Amino acid sequence: MQALEKGAAYVVCDELCGEPNDNVIQVADSLLALQQLALHHRMQFTIPFIAITGSNGKTTTKELVTAVLKTTFRTYTTVGNFNNHIGIPLTILSVAPDAEIAIIEMGANHQQEIAGYCRYTLPTHGVITNCGKAHLEGFGGEAGVRKGKGELFDFLKQHKGTAFINTDLIYLSEMSAGISQVIKFGEQEGDFIGKVIDDSHFVEVTILKGAHIPSIKTNLVGAYNLNNILTAVCIGKTFGVSDSDIKEALEAYMPTNSRSQLVQKDGNEIILDAYNANPSSMKLAIENFANMQGENKVVMLGAMMELGEFTAHEHHQIVELLMKFKWVHVVLVGEAFQNLPKHYLHFNYVAEAKQWLKEQQFTNVQMLIKGSRSTQMEKLLD
Repeated sequence: MQALEKGAAYVVCDELCGEPNDNVIQVADSLLALQQLALHHRMQFTIPFIAITGSNGKTTTKELVTAVLKTTFRTYTTVGNFNNHIGIPLTILSVAPDAEIAIIEMGANHQQEIAGYCRYTLPTHGVITNCGKAHLEGFGGEAGVRKGKGELFDFLKQHKGTAFINTDLIYLSEMSAGISQVIKFGEQEGDFIGKVIDDSHFVEVTILKGAHIPSIKTNLVGAYNLNNILTAVCIGKTFGVSDSDIKEALEAYMPTNSRSQLVQKDGNEIILDAYNANPSSMKLAIENFANMQGENKVVMLGAMMELGEFTAHEHHQIVELLMKFKWVHVVLVGEAFQNLPKHYLHFNYVAEAKQWLKEQQFTNVQMLIKGSRSTQMEKLLD
């Protein structure tokens, strides 16, 4: 009833509270009703609906694709990472009648989740950024991740949709077999080819095929963002966005929400990538940081979540990888990190690591901060 008092026209609920009211609609399942409303709304459109999923990079990819398409089309998209069973139908319902393209981000941590989203999103186009070691507990291992994410491609096969495929990931080409239209991109082959020119600071790429863009100087950190950038170029060109608009949009994009952000603080250069972490993204971040310029590197990592029986093994693998490189300090946060080398610092809670960091009074160091969302590693910089 509070919703009505605050101005809502109607309330849809599955449990009545208070006196009967003509403005209260009771349904058997309010979540199902929300999704059915989203499907009804979706069916009013004949525009492209682009679905984006994957283990890593889907939110950044969605943001880059949106930035490119908005230069030319009235584009509606997922806000933030509002990409679950509630966020997706709400995103669909937010698509206004003047829309020319819609972009829907889909997150998932178990089988049949993506398939369920497709039933009311009805995507016409789809992207799987990659299938890595994320949500292993729910998916049941890496093969389960591919099967779960591949539900998007299954829908596109059945409904004559279009898939955008990164040819550098061979398994994506295999997963896309049977889709009526496949548009390819990558470093070596495809309809669109691009390479990293420089990643010593921010990533600069060149597009060698499919568009004539000799240089795109982004504000993204990490060569692994090439996949995200190429996806945006590929989709933009497919829908007729000009080379100049693509370049301008990608160069203007600024990462937010602790995703591959470069932060200058107290004379230090910090890569803040603390929105999420899984074994695949953690490995890429560590290797990228190791290859960047700098002699005073500090690594501060938070534990990875939703790994189930793989937890101990995957955290041990991260420690093994760290030991291959030279660091000034390695600080690991969370109980999942165990049996560490003596020279690695370990704290159970981020508050303890924050106090240690404050006491060091670092200057002129390069720092990587990364961890799963629940670890809240960004609090180190508060």
